[in-house]
Amino acid sequence: MKAVIVGGGIGGLCAALALRRTGWDVTVLERAPRIGAVGAGITLMANALAGLDALGVGDEVRAQGRVDAPGGTRTPDGRWLARINAADLESALGTGALGIHRATLHRILLAALPESALVTNAAVSSVEPGAVLSSAGRFEADLIIGADGIDSAVRRQLWPDAALPRYVGTTAWRGVTDEPWTGELTVAITWGPGTEFGIVPLGDGRVYWFAATNASPGTRSEDEKAVVRDIVGGWHDPVPALLDATTTVLHHDLRHLPAPLPTYVRGTVALLGDAAHAMTPNLGQGAAQAIEDAVVLGASCPPGRPLAEGLADYDARRRPRSQSVARASYRIGRFGQQLTQPLLVAARNTAIRWTPPRLALRSMARYADWHP
Repeated sequence: MKAVIVGGGIGGLCAALALRRTGWDVTVLERAPRIGAVGAGITLMANALAGLDALGVGDEVRAQGRVDAPGGTRTPDGRWLARINAADLESALGTGALGIHRATLHRILLAALPESALVTNAAVSSVEPGAVLSSAGRFEADLIIGADGIDSAVRRQLWPDAALPRYVGTTAWRGVTDEPWTGELTVAITWGPGTEFGIVPLGDGRVYWFAATNASPGTRSEDEKAVVRDIVGGWHDPVPALLDATTTVLHHDLRHLPAPLPTYVRGTVALLGDAAHAMTPNLGQGAAQAIEDAVVLGASCPPGRPLAEGLADYDARRRPRSQSVARASYRIGRFGQQLTQPLLVAARNTAIRWTPPRLALRSMARYADWHP
């Protein structure tokens, strides 16, 4: 049985691992001419780590990542709204959140696949019954997986009535310090009116940070770091120092799929990850949900089981959960980073201060408590 996966990102590579483990012959088509070090950092919650364990790469990911130190939520002047105890986090989720560079995770996933499984410079032009047409040629397939991101070509062709990706009103910057961090580091997400800043330590000693603020779409600058400094440069330590220690800053407008798809399956084609349920990053669950998709897809579609039955099982198991997480992530963004009205900000901060940490962790565990 042959499977072709369109997209060589985290979700696509995890799907390749999951299908190969059950006996599929898998080819991954990646439109980029080569696979290089891309992106910044990523936080993997307990559900993502459980999925990576099921794919046989969890130990390597843990070895290359770093479990976040206990942290919480702060205001721009450094005052704590809530703090998380490490023991409580372990108790609620089974593990701490793990920070790792996206390029490192990508490299681990690639190393677990044979080189022959990946075809680069393969931009997909169309999908037809039993085959994918691309700039690298025609690839026959019993199963086709669209794992090609929020602007999925597979979704555009086979789900023509699906809502287009929509800007959520937030633009974001991401960076990683050039060198391992030697100064004091307090892990936190800081909320200011319409703005946030997050800190995630990585396994190699460097620090991943992200900043987000309400803005019009498409706004760009020749010096993106200077823009970030104008927004959060006066916030508490170590925010200014992290900016000083970073050379490369990535800037992206945040988008999501505003309306849930009625199905992730069309015939022998299935969508996975952002192609199926692109969500805002406010719960840190985008990659985790793609990993879950991949594990469930592999378990649902072993060779020998009728493919239609397996894909129906995949859709029934993944669509309700992933779409629920996407809705919750969008709501958290509206309640958190995007909130600007002073009275509402004050009310939110008061509510956070008075919420017992264990109750907040139980709420978080609703999304991270998943097992293959």
